Amino acid sequence: MNVICLVRHGETDWNKLGKVQGSTDIPLNETGIKQAQATRDYLADSDFDLIIASPMQRARKTADIINETLQLPLVEMKGFVERGFGEAEGLTREEREAKYPSWDFPGMETWEALVERVMQALQEVNAKYGERKVLLVAHGAVISAILATISDGEYDIENTRLVNACLSNIQFIEDKWKMHNYNLADHLANI
Repeated sequence: MNVICLVRHGETDWNKLGKVQGSTDIPLNETGIKQAQATRDYLADSDFDLIIASPMQRARKTADIINETLQLPLVEMKGFVERGFGEAEGLTREEREAKYPSWDFPGMETWEALVERVMQALQEVNAKYGERKVLLVAHGAVISAILATISDGEYDIENTRLVNACLSNIQFIEDKWKMHNYNLADHLANI
């Protein structure tokens, strides 16, 4: 009965500007650090056993800040790095729409490849840490891929934007993943 709380990393300057980050390794900005601290404080009394993080600095730093009070073992997993968006990385929404109106970005990791990668990584987590409660700090497209795959259509990927430092909870029950909730952000209300 693996329980996983998915945490999106805190804000970066590119998030603030509406630029696609993808595989570009951008650090947290001041707001992102405050969001990670608010998440740390919110989770301070939780009973998680382990933190798993994408090795990208925005996710790893979020995980490190959350772990200041929890003091849990922290494992990096490359399977949870953000989706590569190819030539769209660094472009604002307006720039992307002007340059690639079909949203077919050269060099972009396909949706199918992303889903296969993150679900394989999730399977590895379940196999290795199946009886533990895990905090998994990752990225918007990664978390969306997980939620869209396991929710049987309940998670509307087209119309849901995961907020920075939001929480989403999933659990492995009776040989399948179940989504309990997603995009929880009440802990960020004062930022």
